[in-house]
Amino acid sequence: MQAILRGFNCEYSEEPPSLDEIRGVSGCVLLEFGTPWCGHCQASRSAVEEAMKAHPELVHIKVFDGKGKRLGRQFAVTLWPTLILLNDGQEVSRIVRFTSVNDVRELLALVV
Repeated sequence: MQAILRGFNCEYSEEPPSLDEIRGVSGCVLLEFGTPWCGHCQASRSAVEEAMKAHPELVHIKVFDGKGKRLGRQFAVTLWPTLILLNDGQEVSRIVRFTSVNDVRELLALVV
């Protein structure tokens, strides 16, 4: 399962793990839905990078989302970027169209 990485992942995976694979990961997982060309995603990148520095142990999966992309629909993602924090496969919380590193830190503080 190559798409599941520890620490900050710079690239969006066009072939992310399945919902079952994600739900099977124990502990915390940060899902990031977006695209490389999205202006909102580009604006939020530094906030995620900075917040992730304090959590190299965290599984971070960047999912290339869009029309016909199943995983985004399974998580009801409608806007980019969307960060979803999971703990043992269950959604804890999410933030959408964020730009502040503090927003990301507050999300990660919920279980990390």
